[in-house]
Amino acid sequence: MDPVTVNIIWTVAIFVIFIAIVVWAFSKRAKKGFDEAANLVFDDEKQIKPEANLKKRESSNNE
Repeated sequence: MDPVTVNIIWTVAIFVIFIAIVVWAFSKRAKKGFDEAANLVFDDEKQIKPEANLKKRESSNNE
C-alpha cells in the first residue's frame, strides 16, 4: 500500500470514530448518566452543609 492509501484509510477510520462518539454522546441511553454527572456538584453541597453547620454550632458553644 502506498502512503496515500494509508492516509485515506486513517482519515476514514478517524471520521467513523468521531461520528460514533457524537452518536453516543447524543443518545438517549447516555443522557441519564450525563444528567447524574451534572448533578454531582449539588449532591456534594447537601452533604457538606450539615457538617459546616455542626462546626459553626460547636464554635459558638465554645465562646
